Amino acid sequence: MVDRSESVPTEASVRRALRRAATGRALDGDEASALLAARGPALDELLRIAGEVRDAGLREAGRPGVVTFSKKVFIPLTRLCRDRCHYCTFATVPHRLPAAYLERDEVLAIAREGAAQGCKEALFTLGDRPEERWPAARRWLDERGYDSTLDYLRACAVAVLEETGLLPHLNPGVLSWSELHRLKPVAPSMGMMLETTATRLWSEPGGPHYGSPDKEPAVRLRVLDDAGRVGVPFTTGVLIGIGETLAERVDALFAIRRGMREYGHLQEVIVQNFRAKPDTAMRGMPDAELHDLAATVAVARILLGPKARVQAPPNLIAGEYDLLLRAGIDDWGGVSPVTPDHVNPERPWPQLDELARHTARAGFTLRERLTIYPEYVRAGDPWLDPRLLPHVTALADPETGLAVEAARPVGRPWQEPEEIFGGRTDLHATIDTSGRTGDRRGDFDSVYGDWSEVAGRVSVPTSGSSDPDLRAGLRLAADDPAALLEPRHTDAALALFGADGPALEELCRIADDVRRDAVGEDVTYVVNRNINFSNVCYVGCRFCAFAQRETDADAYRLSVEQVADRAAEAWAAGASEVCLQGGIDPKLPVTGYADLVRAIKARVPGMHVHAFSPMEIATAAARAGVPVKEWLLQLRDAGLDTIPGTAAEILDDEVRWVLTKGKLPAAAWVEVVTTAHELGVRSSSTMMYGHVDHPGQWLGHFRVLAGVQDRTGGFTEFVALPFVHTNAPIYLAGIARPGPTWRENRAVHAMARLLLHGRIANIQCSWVKLGDEGTVAMLQGGCNDLGGTLMEETISRMAGSGNGSARTEEQLRAIAAAAGRPARRRTTAYGHAGA
Repeated sequence: MVDRSESVPTEASVRRALRRAATGRALDGDEASALLAARGPALDELLRIAGEVRDAGLREAGRPGVVTFSKKVFIPLTRLCRDRCHYCTFATVPHRLPAAYLERDEVLAIAREGAAQGCKEALFTLGDRPEERWPAARRWLDERGYDSTLDYLRACAVAVLEETGLLPHLNPGVLSWSELHRLKPVAPSMGMMLETTATRLWSEPGGPHYGSPDKEPAVRLRVLDDAGRVGVPFTTGVLIGIGETLAERVDALFAIRRGMREYGHLQEVIVQNFRAKPDTAMRGMPDAELHDLAATVAVARILLGPKARVQAPPNLIAGEYDLLLRAGIDDWGGVSPVTPDHVNPERPWPQLDELARHTARAGFTLRERLTIYPEYVRAGDPWLDPRLLPHVTALADPETGLAVEAARPVGRPWQEPEEIFGGRTDLHATIDTSGRTGDRRGDFDSVYGDWSEVAGRVSVPTSGSSDPDLRAGLRLAADDPAALLEPRHTDAALALFGADGPALEELCRIADDVRRDAVGEDVTYVVNRNINFSNVCYVGCRFCAFAQRETDADAYRLSVEQVADRAAEAWAAGASEVCLQGGIDPKLPVTGYADLVRAIKARVPGMHVHAFSPMEIATAAARAGVPVKEWLLQLRDAGLDTIPGTAAEILDDEVRWVLTKGKLPAAAWVEVVTTAHELGVRSSSTMMYGHVDHPGQWLGHFRVLAGVQDRTGGFTEFVALPFVHTNAPIYLAGIARPGPTWRENRAVHAMARLLLHGRIANIQCSWVKLGDEGTVAMLQGGCNDLGGTLMEETISRMAGSGNGSARTEEQLRAIAAAAGRPARRRTTAYGHAGA
């Protein structure tokens, strides 16, 4: 490993940084690094400042002078790991273990002993994906019918909940967005130490994380973000003294602060000091010095602020309780009267009476908390899955969110909550009359994260293109339009997205010529009904004005019977399709999606069911604990015909994470759609544009769609969706622009025709978003489809669209006639339909 020695901050720089910290000024990286070097009187002053910040936070939280801990048992589910961290004694090799994993009965025996002694947390610690390195682990799982370590972890967590009532806290290492969704229903909290953002400690030979794929900082930062997107109360932290510089240590704290501000999910931050262990590659490295630990805790407290919960493990501090309390911690972490610290077995936890005495001597009161911190207990949605609510509320004080210390865990069923239907179920009709109750939901200021952090993620488009690029693009559009997707023609394609004046007219003319050759003159439409069965959703998409909290005035849920009634009404009115989409409602049972499809097919066997976005499918499959393919097969067997390719927005995670906060990543969207196509379930494709995006991202989006279509051929159409800004949170926050311009609408629709030529024949324009006049113009610039009659439309209308919720067949035919074209009714899959 290359030496990265750095200059020691001067006394003057430390004094200057202390003055800024004392007056509440924001610190930059250099100033925070200087404070890490504070010693003597300067360290005392640093600790005083940090302690005041902590005390202010505890007063604001309603528990002044309270330092917390969690009474837990430690369950080492497996000590096998695919990583090779050079300081770790927890991970070992198969021949040193009696078995690759603890058996379920062994897990429950530990949990029962803990419950008998009043513990409330079951801390599951395990190595990262051992089956990918160790055949013994793969064999053990196969013999017991588990696909992966995470499958077994999920099953054990459910068993602990049902058999003992202890609350699982899961530390399985690196997880994907989908895996976090899958584990959230079985654990009130999860965690993963960031440790460091110093990539060199992972990438360079001799580094503590060299040879450990799961310790790449970029990967671990993505996990922290994904946990926020999924709404998991999450624990993370830094490990100091492993070879990082002061600047690198500060960088890790800033990275944690960014995630905390953007998503609000980091319930605690651990500052842990390295302690050398025998039989490891780093056994000769000196332990992190305790004053270094105290300075780091204090800087973490100042950088993260009063609302952060900062922890130092009490068994690693050599009895220096007062020092760490002065430094600004407000939590001692998990302490077990039953099991050892299997990660640091040589350092036993203090007795709880001893911990309480040391805490009291420093002027604080020790109180027990649950594995999920009080703020998240009191908030409930979206942090706590409804299936866990009975287990948590049985142990929590409803006023403080802390543990009821006298409460003893008791096993309870882990099951779906009882559905409660009702609310503003007439919103589909009254949205066009009385409208929405307010322009934003009640938790506007918190659910979307810190808006300043969001604004900082908006990417800046590259500079404009040249006239030669524009001319070359127009020639290529006329001669070989699909070639515009090729990377070698990027400049030409981007120039066309920016076309204006005569060039824009020429672009639209070419697109319309291509349309005529591809699909003829008919303007098609389907007679259908939209049914948005629930608008309760806590994902926090920043563009969405449809989602409501359960308690909001405009919130509603339809019962299965009500949905079937609306489908029957649509059939009686001549519809051949119903389109079902809803919010990601945490109280919708995992069987609910298939139940809706079956109910419609039972009531109206001939109705085509076009239902459930990739986001709905991905989250429902994860909550059910099954692969997307298996979930889609269940839906197909229930009668699902096709799926809408919505929830795509822009298939570029750079803009996606600004726009959506918690929606599925682009790769997961592609996975769901591709899997559906492979199962014979076709879909539409969409792009929502005109918010925080730019033409380079549009082009990338079309390339993703083309790639899927080349593999599966499953897209029936492409729908361009202009962003409706009026009530969109990201617009109200001053970050998004007010939708696309008229020029951009024309260019995007024309380019869709050209870029997807030979792949997707049908290009649809949305009368809901464009209005009748705008729709006519798009039909004259490459589009051939009007979508559907809809009968009801709530999502765009909640966002502020002023174009109504329904069109009759006569009205759609009139739009086609205004464009100088005949109209023809179609089926969902673009076959001919009867009059």
